[in-house]
Amino acid sequence: MAEFVQSRVEDYVPVLLQLERVGLLTEKEARTVIKKVTALEYKLKRRSLNKEDFINYIQYEINFLELLFKRRQRIGYFFKKGEIEAVIKQKVHCLFQRATEKWRDDLQLWMSHVEICKKWNSKQQLSRIFSSLLAVHSDKPALWIMAAKWEFEDQLSSETARNIFLRALRFHPDSAKLYQEYFRMELMSVEKQKNEKEILRRANLDTAKDLYSGEILNCGLARVVYKAAVQNIKGAKFHLSLLSIAKHFKFTKDLQRKILADLQRLYAEDPHTWDFLARQELSDELPAPEAPKSKQKKAEILAQKEEQCSRVYERALASLQTESMWELYVSFCLERYKRKTNSEELKQQRQDRLLSTFQAAHDAGLLPQARYYDWISLLFTLEKGDLAVQLLEAATDRFPGSVDMWKKRLELLITLKAENLEKVFEKALALVKTQESLPLWELMVDWSEMERSEKATESLYQKLVLNPNTTKTMKVKYLQWTYRIQGYKRARKVFSSLQENRPFSEDFFKMMIDIEKDQEKSKMGNLREYYERALREFGAAKPDIWLSYIKEELSHAEGKPENCGPIHWRAIKVLQGPAVEEFVNKYALLQSGHL
Repeated sequence: MAEFVQSRVEDYVPVLLQLERVGLLTEKEARTVIKKVTALEYKLKRRSLNKEDFINYIQYEINFLELLFKRRQRIGYFFKKGEIEAVIKQKVHCLFQRATEKWRDDLQLWMSHVEICKKWNSKQQLSRIFSSLLAVHSDKPALWIMAAKWEFEDQLSSETARNIFLRALRFHPDSAKLYQEYFRMELMSVEKQKNEKEILRRANLDTAKDLYSGEILNCGLARVVYKAAVQNIKGAKFHLSLLSIAKHFKFTKDLQRKILADLQRLYAEDPHTWDFLARQELSDELPAPEAPKSKQKKAEILAQKEEQCSRVYERALASLQTESMWELYVSFCLERYKRKTNSEELKQQRQDRLLSTFQAAHDAGLLPQARYYDWISLLFTLEKGDLAVQLLEAATDRFPGSVDMWKKRLELLITLKAENLEKVFEKALALVKTQESLPLWELMVDWSEMERSEKATESLYQKLVLNPNTTKTMKVKYLQWTYRIQGYKRARKVFSSLQENRPFSEDFFKMMIDIEKDQEKSKMGNLREYYERALREFGAAKPDIWLSYIKEELSHAEGKPENCGPIHWRAIKVLQGPAVEEFVNKYALLQSGHL
């Protein structure tokens, strides 16, 4: 083992001697580097290899290169820069190669090597890395895309990028992302060739016509990719994604018409097709002579276009009455309503259209649940609270199991101080799942605290602390309410009556500790009792409770600092897993005054 290490270190000596001769390193620094490199090499010769040793060695070499760069900049000496640095860089590449051969599945290690190669502009090395990486991680489409993108953009090799995409599609014939990026690459390749041809034409070179194929310049390869893509990946969304890519290139008008025609032929009944066709009405531009000049005229034309969009949606709904179709229509109306405009007429038209669309979707029984919240919010903005109440009643009838919908309705009734509130609460609790009812109970006790008698509220709390679905939260709220309304002594009695009634939350004990500390003369004996009770429940997993206990002994007037040692010892014994390390680190910060 020593012979191998010595051999590797000796390879390093000529580099250090050169650096010493030119004044970039002192003799002492060179010896330090030799010692450090020797130690790192020995670590790599252990029987059980550790990934961290490789990473530390690589980081050391990179830091050494950074140091040399800064010193060269300072003294302005760049002689034999490439010759010297090439040896160190090659060392880093070799270390990465050995590490990735050992830990092939560690993608982060591979990507670190890729980033280093890009930083150092090591093109040949990076090409080899991508080849090895794709052989090991061929199941990841993103890596194929990265490799192809590098070949196309950095190596300027569309042919190699094309071959990578074709290989990738053999492994992932159903990857939509691969087809999208391959399609984009072919169009970018056409754009690049068209630009080159234009430059040659301007230079009056006759070779321009012979160098570039008319079929390729007419998006021939992109059409082949498109055809294969739509055969393998079905769905209007994917089809539209290809159309969106094509729209970024000015020379793809014919291709866009082809994609649009196929979309209408293959997915005539898909809501996303209709959504695209409707929105297309907005993007159609007027000829230059007809372009409006005044703001009012622009607003009128925009209103007409939005009306045309609305007609397309209504035509779609005539044959496609589905929730997804209504969702797209409502989304469009909501988007247009939120757009700012100075035209009051256009603003009113958008508002009326949105309200009528909400109502139509609701009447059809196809308005998605999330859109009811948007509708209610709009009604509040328009100060139509009575309509909002009616709407929420209808919404809870349609979605009787929705906790959020019932909560929204109850919150509105509480705000309006409705008389039938208790009956609505009872109905809601009867219809939603018991295990999901906590938000409703929380709302109910908050309302009870404000509107009902103290006795009725306490009775409700005593009922809810026994309910397994609400007990954890309600114990905290009950204790807090008791202290606020009935005082410290009553809160102590409530805590004592509940402290043996599992399950608990950590907040329950924290609340009682805060109540005790809120007293003018808090008793350390009581605080110890609460901390000990909390540690019985959460001591194995919550290092913060132990730390708070130690801080209390140190800072309280009646505290005993000598208790901190035994508490620390108990914490180390009781805590489990990562919690032990977290406790040790935070305790060190506490001792140094940083916590």
